[in-house]
Amino acid sequence: MSTGSSKGPNDREPHNCIVIRGARENNLKNIDVDIPRGKIVAFTGVSGSGKTSLVFDTIGAEAQRQLNDTFTMFQRNRLPRFGRPDVDLIANISTPVMISQKRIGGNARSTVGTYSDVYALMRLLFSRLGKPFAGYSNAFSFNDPEGMCPDCEGIGRRKLLDRKQFFDMDKSLNEGPFRHGPFGADGWYIKVYTQSGRFDNDKKLRDYSKDEWQELLYGSDHKVRIGSGASAHNTNYEGVIDKFKRLYVQRDTSELSPANRAAAEAFIVSRTCSTCHGARLNQKALASRINGLNIADMAQMECADLIAEIGRISGEVGVGLTGEIIPRLQQFVDMGLGYLTLARETSTLSGGESQRIKMLRHLNSSLIEVIYVLDEPSIGLHVRDVERLTDMLVHLRNKGNTVLVIEHDPDMIGNADHVIDIGPGAGQKGGEVIYAGSVDGLRHADTPTGKAMRVGLALKSKVRTPKGFLPLRNVTRNNLKNVDVDIPEQVLTVVTGVAGSGKSSLITGAFMDCHPEAVVIDQSAIGISSRATPATYSNIMDPIRDIFAKATKSSPSLFSFNSKGACPDCNGLGITYTDLAFLDPIKTVCVTCEGQRFRQDVLKKTVEGKSIGDVLDMSIIDAATFFDQSKVSAGLGALVDVGLSYLGLGQTLSSLSGGELQRLKLATKLYDPAQIYVLDEPTTGLHPQDTDRLIAILDRLVDQGSTVIVIEHNLAVVAQADWVIDLGPEAGRNGGKVVFNGLPSNLVDAEKSLTGQYLRKAVWTKSAILGR
Repeated sequence: MSTGSSKGPNDREPHNCIVIRGARENNLKNIDVDIPRGKIVAFTGVSGSGKTSLVFDTIGAEAQRQLNDTFTMFQRNRLPRFGRPDVDLIANISTPVMISQKRIGGNARSTVGTYSDVYALMRLLFSRLGKPFAGYSNAFSFNDPEGMCPDCEGIGRRKLLDRKQFFDMDKSLNEGPFRHGPFGADGWYIKVYTQSGRFDNDKKLRDYSKDEWQELLYGSDHKVRIGSGASAHNTNYEGVIDKFKRLYVQRDTSELSPANRAAAEAFIVSRTCSTCHGARLNQKALASRINGLNIADMAQMECADLIAEIGRISGEVGVGLTGEIIPRLQQFVDMGLGYLTLARETSTLSGGESQRIKMLRHLNSSLIEVIYVLDEPSIGLHVRDVERLTDMLVHLRNKGNTVLVIEHDPDMIGNADHVIDIGPGAGQKGGEVIYAGSVDGLRHADTPTGKAMRVGLALKSKVRTPKGFLPLRNVTRNNLKNVDVDIPEQVLTVVTGVAGSGKSSLITGAFMDCHPEAVVIDQSAIGISSRATPATYSNIMDPIRDIFAKATKSSPSLFSFNSKGACPDCNGLGITYTDLAFLDPIKTVCVTCEGQRFRQDVLKKTVEGKSIGDVLDMSIIDAATFFDQSKVSAGLGALVDVGLSYLGLGQTLSSLSGGELQRLKLATKLYDPAQIYVLDEPTTGLHPQDTDRLIAILDRLVDQGSTVIVIEHNLAVVAQADWVIDLGPEAGRNGGKVVFNGLPSNLVDAEKSLTGQYLRKAVWTKSAILGR
């Protein structure tokens, strides 16, 4: 494979374009395409058409691999590995910055302030201007021993044993009063207490004196003889709370099995630190103030408000530092993130918020001719905020960079300089360039995206009447301002509003607290491994194994590539890796099982002429036909209904796009028998064509008697709702109010609703297209 060397075909290619020849990664069908440099280029197409395969897995991966090749072998060993993509030629690429949908994540010590480096500047500011003087910059760091609160070690919270859950007060030590398994009546730990000689083992815990509780919970400094005979030995006495804390709270959770970790977490509660009251810092740092506020006070302010507070600081040193801080905070506002605080933990950010914060790290860069690669940056954004995001992309382009954007949002696509449409379908029905050119040309193109760009929006012609209402009263969670709202029953309700307006706080927070029986389909990540497939994730694999076991009079475990049936040479992966030390490993199809994952004797066992390997090679739609009228068909039918019929039953989840993973998750939950469904931005990663399919599924659930509540920004979903609840009017402290509650037809006339204003514009566009 050639990748743009200084000789050969590259010399004949245009240098104002990224040149791709013979791209075959995943489902790409040997495509050739020229991508203009120095432009905003949108990659469009139905979910699973091959956009990510071209942009991230081919262009981004090769650019990153070649960049890594400029480092020494020693350095490369410490960098992420990028294998060569399956392509004949890539020419004229430059340094890449890949900004994916992946959440920033991080632990409790990672905050918006630390990730964006703004908090580092704030620490410097307080070390120079804070009164009284508390120390240098690290004295204001909750991740440094010099600055952190000594009691919570800079976390702001303390994990404690939940005594109400852990102890059964109506039992004695002899009856086993500890509910956590390892401390149970038959466990080893309880013997320390029963054989200590310090308690009446038949006395109920609720009858213990204060001194007895002190000894049980915190006792120490003496030995206990455990056991009898040759097995007897001495051990240190340790109070229950201290022992549990040492074993499960202070211990690295990676050392525990998932089952043990989950069992322990059931007895752990998190409480705000009583010493620093959640501020994370020690008292010396908190005593240092500027204009009456300490650094924790400022970190808890929304970025939009913090700009004004920082602007009050005077003096030559102060102005010099605030001149660095304020522009960075303003970028948060410009990106629609002004409602965030620097103290917000990064693990609580949504995928859309994470992606925009990643972008902020690059806006101040002076680098030019960089390739920025973004995966649906409009995710989680209200239509108003999409306009702000577009301005950021234009800023990057105008500095002399190339911006490659995978997008479904019509407004984002409409602002691109060039569009490359991949399709026409998904999976094996996609992988081709079906249009390349201007946005105006796309609007006239006979492609799924072109048709969607022409159609516009129309309000639902006939809305359902609510059968009743589910009331929420005096909701004050997060930024919600004493909200009263009634959620209609047995209709499709869309809850909308700008990012940070309080939608999730109202629905996945307050509403779910009142209705824990609801089925929730949120944006939490799907656990992906090299062994996970649509069949295993959707639990279809179990009945498939049973069918093969019954037909061949064999053990079901033989038909699992994670168990006895796995090919011994590839351990059921279907591929083998050859380690080349400091070079990229070579991945090849296993020659023993030919990629089918199973032992040869297992592959000889068939059902209607098909082996278990043949079945996993089938597409979902073909498998639905093969397993007609079986327990498998219902699960496969759900996958077909959400538009995943083209996927391979045994295809690895790591090869799926974000939209495909979201719909796979939908398929596993949408058909549970439930009265209430709550969905959090289900159109994430969906092409307009797939969005129409999703709306049809939601309508079917309502017709079957369910109450469906959708948190969504997509105006196509808002237009097809029976009822709309709009929160705002802005984000953070300027949001948290219900600005509209009623029919979509009335929303377009609601002047105080930002959603209503954009919906009215979109519906008007539809009317203009139809010549009304």
